[in-house]
Amino acid sequence: MIRSIAFLFLIHLALVLCEEGNPCCSQPCQNRGVCTALGSGAYECDCTRTGYYGQNCTTPEFSTWLKVTLKPYPNTVHYILTHFKGLWAIINKIPFLRDGIMRYVLTSRSHLIESPPTYNSEYDYKNWEAYSNLTYYTRTLPPVPRDCPTPMGVVGKKELPDAKQLAEKLLLRRRFIPDPQRSNLMFAFFAQHFTHQFFKSDMKKGPAFTRAVNHGVDLGHIYGEDLARQHKLRLFKGGKLRYQVVDGEVYPPLVSEVGAEMHYPPHVPESKRLAVGHEAFGLVPGLMMYATIWLREHNRVCEVLQEVHPDWDDERLFQTTRLILIGETIKIVIEDYVQHLSGYHFKLKFDPELLFNQQFQYQNRIASEFNTLYHWHPLMPEDFHIEEEVYSYKQFVFNTSILTDHGVNQLVDSFTNQIAGRVAGGRNVPAAVLMVSIKSIENSRQMRYQSLNAYRKRFNMKAYTSFEDLTGETEMAAELKEMYGHVDAVELYPGLLVEKPRANGIFGETMVEMGAPYSLKGLMGNPICSPEYWKPSTFGGQVGFQIVNSASLQRLVCNNVKGPCPLASFNVPDVKDAGSATINSSTAHAATSDVNPTVIIKERTSEL
Repeated sequence: MIRSIAFLFLIHLALVLCEEGNPCCSQPCQNRGVCTALGSGAYECDCTRTGYYGQNCTTPEFSTWLKVTLKPYPNTVHYILTHFKGLWAIINKIPFLRDGIMRYVLTSRSHLIESPPTYNSEYDYKNWEAYSNLTYYTRTLPPVPRDCPTPMGVVGKKELPDAKQLAEKLLLRRRFIPDPQRSNLMFAFFAQHFTHQFFKSDMKKGPAFTRAVNHGVDLGHIYGEDLARQHKLRLFKGGKLRYQVVDGEVYPPLVSEVGAEMHYPPHVPESKRLAVGHEAFGLVPGLMMYATIWLREHNRVCEVLQEVHPDWDDERLFQTTRLILIGETIKIVIEDYVQHLSGYHFKLKFDPELLFNQQFQYQNRIASEFNTLYHWHPLMPEDFHIEEEVYSYKQFVFNTSILTDHGVNQLVDSFTNQIAGRVAGGRNVPAAVLMVSIKSIENSRQMRYQSLNAYRKRFNMKAYTSFEDLTGETEMAAELKEMYGHVDAVELYPGLLVEKPRANGIFGETMVEMGAPYSLKGLMGNPICSPEYWKPSTFGGQVGFQIVNSASLQRLVCNNVKGPCPLASFNVPDVKDAGSATINSSTAHAATSDVNPTVIIKERTSEL
């Protein structure tokens, strides 16, 4: 009762502060209700299908009340899933229980993401442009109206804190803070490599726009974002991609051979300019390592399909292989990557058939908020350890020689064994990439994001009531209070990075509860997961279908390196596991008679 009275008082106060301005600046409509200003300080809340009614959509319907009363808090669910290991070991072995829980995970998360999309950064109301203009990222929450008293609506200071000062005080690393979940650089570079097929902001137009042709997993970072680039990278023989052989191993071709633009600085010699699908992946060897592994995997799968279908032409082999690699990617992301970062003892499962009887739309639009929250630069270490060498950032960036000199095997081994940094908790962004964080803050302001608390409420979390509640300590809380004045005015991106981490976790609650719905909707909304596509014939028969259904990070690496396969994992292994991955690997990536060296060049994107 007291909380309700306090809330109504704040609404009244906000409207007084707005005077005759836009009453929607105070965000009076709760529980996903939509505010429409009516003039003279009046407004209307549309509570349709929210489960609530009343002037501000605050009175729950009986079914909503019952659901909210019985539903545990996100942190409670997280605790249950990350404890009771013995119980989860039993559940994981009972198919109908595991399937039922996985189905609930997918539907409960995915239904938090609107489909079709509703807003973009240009409009704070629904319109056809926001739906149809694919050059925009979509928006989960509309931008703060331009005519509000403060940048966050009606609360907080009239001006936001200086972005550089904010980053230096609260985000800049004082000392390296390792991730307590033991995430490693294989995880960090996978996150960067995987997401930049759909995070491709068009900075010429502005951060609200994307250059990605598709809004999802299409492997454009492997094959190129358009047909012209794809054709430059293709061998047009046996469905394969072009490549070169260095010391008996397959690597991406040279830019000078294929003519595909890549972003290299002038000091990089032509003989070191490798060409891949994404024009900025020459930036760091970790990205080029994954590009090399997927290049080898594409050509390996082509050979497997050609054995089964000797009558297939180049085009069919290429197109079917691409579908197989999309399937492999999604399975690895769910069962290895998301499994690791979740910390769950429950074993996640990639099975599109779990959703065939559910209301689910097989389409996706990338939200700008998803792009923003995925700036996980605290993962990066202070330097990079490969075999006996230690590389500084200056030595590491735009140095493709590290890949070809050490080889994929050694990079996988080294990156698996080097721990990454914790993302949440503040003060862990390396100085070398602090400018990227500053730019993220500036871009967020340009797009007029609503506050961290607004997004917490949108994703069914309780708003933080104090700065200490947000950070879990007092020093940064005091800094935030000085900068913002009110906890409801804390911006999304800085808030995500200073938020208190979950116990022994890499992230705070908000990062997980926001990121998981975007991720799972994007993965399961892929066309290959639809009933029309998810069948063996789509993937060239049972052989291709089996490649998809048996995919894992370890298998991907082992199928594409020579000699003993290194342990490939997203977490630093325990000492007892360090030498346990001596698996015979495939030599399908080795030199063949159709060698055709090639490579490419273009510019790096701001997200990198």
